[in-house]
Amino acid sequence: MFSVIDTGIARSKAPVNGTVRAGDRVYTTQIPKDPKTGAVVEGDITVQMRRTLENLKLSMEAAGGSLRDVAQVLIFITDAKDFDAMNRVYTEYFAEPYPTRATVVVKELIGGKTKVEIQAQAWLGR
Repeated sequence: MFSVIDTGIARSKAPVNGTVRAGDRVYTTQIPKDPKTGAVVEGDITVQMRRTLENLKLSMEAAGGSLRDVAQVLIFITDAKDFDAMNRVYTEYFAEPYPTRATVVVKELIGGKTKVEIQAQAWLGR
C-alpha cells in the first residue's frame, strides 16, 4: 500500500495524485504549475522546466527527502529543439552522481500549454 504525500502543491482536477510514498520509495509526477493556483506557468522551456523542478523539489521535501534521493527521472518534452535548454536547467538542480534518466519527445502534453512533464522515483532508505 502507499500513502499520498501532501506537498502543498495544488491538486490536479484529474483522478491522480502528484506524489505518493510506498515504504522507502517515493513516486512523483510534476508539471510546470503554480503551486498555489494549479495553473500552468506560461513561458519558454527554461521557465517551465524551473517551475517543474521546483515542484519536484517541494514534493521530495514533503516526502521527507531531497533531490539527492531521486534515483530515476523520466522527462517528457514537446519540442526536441528544447533539449539543450532543458538540460541546462536540469543541471541547476541535479549534480553528479546524476539519476538515471530518459527524455522523450511527445506530440503534446495534456492542457496544451505544458512543454514539460517530469516523472521521478526516489529511494529514501538509509
